[in-house]
Amino acid sequence: MSSRWFLVQILSITAAIIISFFAVGQLLTGPASTAVGTLSTDFPAEPVQFPVNSESPVHGWLVYGDPGHGVVLLAHSIRSNRLEMLSRARFLNEQGYSVLLIDLQAHGESPGKRITFGARESESIEAAVAFLRKTFPLERIGAIGVSLGAASIVLAKHTLKLDAVVLESLHPTIEEAVENRLKLHFGEYGSVLLPLILFQFSFYLDIPTDELSPIAKIDNLNTPLLLISGTNDAHTTLPETERLFAAARDPKEIWIIPGAGHFNMHSYAGRTYENRISAFLHENLR
Repeated sequence: MSSRWFLVQILSITAAIIISFFAVGQLLTGPASTAVGTLSTDFPAEPVQFPVNSESPVHGWLVYGDPGHGVVLLAHSIRSNRLEMLSRARFLNEQGYSVLLIDLQAHGESPGKRITFGARESESIEAAVAFLRKTFPLERIGAIGVSLGAASIVLAKHTLKLDAVVLESLHPTIEEAVENRLKLHFGEYGSVLLPLILFQFSFYLDIPTDELSPIAKIDNLNTPLLLISGTNDAHTTLPETERLFAAARDPKEIWIIPGAGHFNMHSYAGRTYENRISAFLHENLR
């Protein structure tokens, strides 16, 4: 009787571990849907939506600037929404730029079944660029992407033909992105869990993990690039950022912000950030 009880306990523990294991993948890839709400009257952005492949719509805000000053698309980080990019939108619009802030698929008010770490989110970027080209046929178009937003720009399957791109806190490969986060939570032993997490990504997303590595596609941008990272970013290390920069094509710039981690660079660097972004966009969009 005791041996049977012991076997039942072992099987129960094993089943619990397996269920917990797959629950982690479900949690990591589950949508981050939220109601975004409305803006105050001091920032006259209008709500917009446009289709992705004639299916699910992308939701966003559009604010008009001065003709001839260019347009900037803003793409947020993972499990966030367009509100994250609002401070950037305000300072850019004050300088005359038209600005489009969007919710990537499965984020904010844009529908989606799974977060795909840039793969399907890139379709939101492509739809946004197409919308801007139709709305502003005579303007140059730039984009600023943060973490997931940056990966979504780079992983676009079709050439975006942008006139300027700013990529912030971008990882080179999904393997390194996951491993760095595992180490932050579990120390050096966190690397042992990497194959299990990557397997879950493939299981839930039905996307090969080698299609989620920006470093393999950053050369396809073919546009002036500003790559930004922080010296204290443990999610994307300085050597990883330098590898990304080496893989990108000219013209390109890199800006490593002393003391910055994996968080909002505008909030951290303030006016210095605004001056650097303004100079880069003015050169390429005006």
